[in-house]
Amino acid sequence: MNPAKQPDITPKRPVKLSTLATVMMAAVIVTVLVSVHLLYLMQIDNFTHAHVKDKALAVARTLAEDPEIQRSLALPASARLIQPIAEAVQKRNNLLFVTVTDMNGIRYSHPNSSLIAKRFKGDDLLPALAGHENIAYNQGTLVKALRVFTPVFNAQHQQIGVVAIGISLSDVTAQTHKSRWNIFWTVLLGGSVGLLGVLILVRRLKRILLGLEPHEISSLFEQRQAILNAIKEGVIAVDARARVTLINQAAQELLQQSAIEAPLSGDPIPEDSLMLSHLRQALHDGVSRHDEEIQVQDRIMISNTVPVRSRGKIIGAVCTFRDKTEISQLMQRLDGMINYVDALREHSHEFMNKLHVILGLLHMKNYAQMESYILKTANNYQTEIGSLLQRIKSPVIAGFLLSKINRASDKGHRLLLSDDCYLPDSGNEQQVTALVMILGNLIENALEALAQQEGEIHLLLHYQNGWLSCEVSDDGPGIPAPLVTTIFRKGFSSKGDQRGMGLFLVQQQTDLLGGHLSVESEPGVYTQFFVQIPWDKG
Repeated sequence: MNPAKQPDITPKRPVKLSTLATVMMAAVIVTVLVSVHLLYLMQIDNFTHAHVKDKALAVARTLAEDPEIQRSLALPASARLIQPIAEAVQKRNNLLFVTVTDMNGIRYSHPNSSLIAKRFKGDDLLPALAGHENIAYNQGTLVKALRVFTPVFNAQHQQIGVVAIGISLSDVTAQTHKSRWNIFWTVLLGGSVGLLGVLILVRRLKRILLGLEPHEISSLFEQRQAILNAIKEGVIAVDARARVTLINQAAQELLQQSAIEAPLSGDPIPEDSLMLSHLRQALHDGVSRHDEEIQVQDRIMISNTVPVRSRGKIIGAVCTFRDKTEISQLMQRLDGMINYVDALREHSHEFMNKLHVILGLLHMKNYAQMESYILKTANNYQTEIGSLLQRIKSPVIAGFLLSKINRASDKGHRLLLSDDCYLPDSGNEQQVTALVMILGNLIENALEALAQQEGEIHLLLHYQNGWLSCEVSDDGPGIPAPLVTTIFRKGFSSKGDQRGMGLFLVQQQTDLLGGHLSVESEPGVYTQFFVQIPWDKG
């Protein structure tokens, strides 16, 4: 049995831009030229026939008004007088025949002299015998021709005969063909010029498109859109007139979260928007701005703005930005996990030491001492760690506090949890990370305040009706009264440069959660911070 034929999955090769443009433009040019050619041929054919008719009619009228013709028709046996005149007119105007008849249709002239004095052949003579000009296509004794008939009147306006003019249709066709050849060369020249223009246009397009084919441009555009929608950073691009040319979904969401109306593509950026003002500045001065923090409502954005240049000229600007609170939360979460791991590592070492003691007592067969040591160790665990885990239900916060207790002990201080502490676990990750950051900064500030002396730090966590109250107090040197209102200001610090961010972040996170922060201090006695934030009980 023959195996089933596998389908051909080889992708079709896309048509090149040069080929596609050449074929399309050539088709348009050929279609237009052929249409014009056909229309022109129809006009030429009609014009040629009309011209021949007018020429024949003019000659016939001239002969009909010739006094010699009129006089000869009035005399008997006048054929000898009319025939020379008719022959001269025929040769001079390149006519098929010039015939003059009397009222009975008897010829007085004809190219074939043997037919003179014989009756004219053809019914198209009858209207002329009745006094009416007539034009017809007919064949008499010669070939088929265009025949024009004009009545001849005497001085008394009495009809005395008819002048018939004949022009061979082959002559008419020859004139039409001659005109057709002229238009053919015109079409050929026009087509050549059009194709040359297409080639120049294609080369110009390739240069503008940087040598890329249409399918490559389409693929790059789709990839760009996918990348812009995949990244979490907001991206906004503007042209030289500060009109938005690109804005991704993340930028729209970040602006909406900051209560800023996101501009649409093609709209100018708002002049009163601090968030987007860097774009106008970059267009104006051409200076790049990196990692700038911008306060927008209750959020802090990290912004990077660079101008876009082409051939030395600024043609636009691009701004990328991201919510710093999200970065801060990730850092705080990582910091909390590190503290938790450190606490577990310290207790692991301590536990190993205790196991070694138990093993030594076992080898010494000192069972009574070993029993006493184990009971003491269990009681210490129940007192220190077990008690903390019973009051602090969040594993992340418990590990964090455990690490801070050990850190305070290493520095010669004590971090004490109030007996009334109770913290249920929360399913809100934002609240957990914010609490880690708040407690971490407040405890570290307290440890730095106690650096020059021994002291204690007291911590109370109390949950009630969806709110968590936190109190962190120390018996350090306190805060001078004039500084109480300025310690939460960004960059303010009494400890040197590159400081002053801890309490600012505490205030920011508290406000972000919709909570409240206050401080009481008496220099030389104590300092106490009060924080109240919403807490979703898990």
